[in-house]
Amino acid sequence: MACVADHIVAAPFSVLGSIGVLAQMPNFNKLLEKHGIEYEQIKAGELKRTLTMFGKNTDEDRSHFTQQMQETHDLFKEFVADNRQQLDIEKVATGEHWLGKKALELKLVDELLTSDDYLLNKSEHAEIYQISHRSSKTLSEKLMGNAQLAYDKVLTQWWEKKLLS
Repeated sequence: MACVADHIVAAPFSVLGSIGVLAQMPNFNKLLEKHGIEYEQIKAGELKRTLTMFGKNTDEDRSHFTQQMQETHDLFKEFVADNRQQLDIEKVATGEHWLGKKALELKLVDELLTSDDYLLNKSEHAEIYQISHRSSKTLSEKLMGNAQLAYDKVLTQWWEKKLLS
């Protein structure tokens, strides 16, 4: 959700957009019925659960779920539009995605730059530090590493003997 930033920089080969909402779920109802397995779902509140993975889904269930998805998409679009007012939100909120150059044209980003170029430019006016962390190996990792080395040595010696004989 980079849209909350004042200035968005992306690599020319980055993938941007995808302002959409997606839900997927398998439905095992026919498989359960085929094997004589009944599924029960008890709920309080008519719309507590609309689509189900195990029960029969009705057109009414699908319709309500689709309505919920549309409401979520509308809220998502509103959030992006509030934070990127220069966007034509209806044009970009199709769920489609674009590579950097097209995303710049659509005003999804403000600048195209690789991370290396960004850091190089910033290094002219700021100090840049590289931070790294190396975690120490656990005892079992050390033992496994040593066991692997011993195994490799034995295998190599065996192979050399095999080749020389």
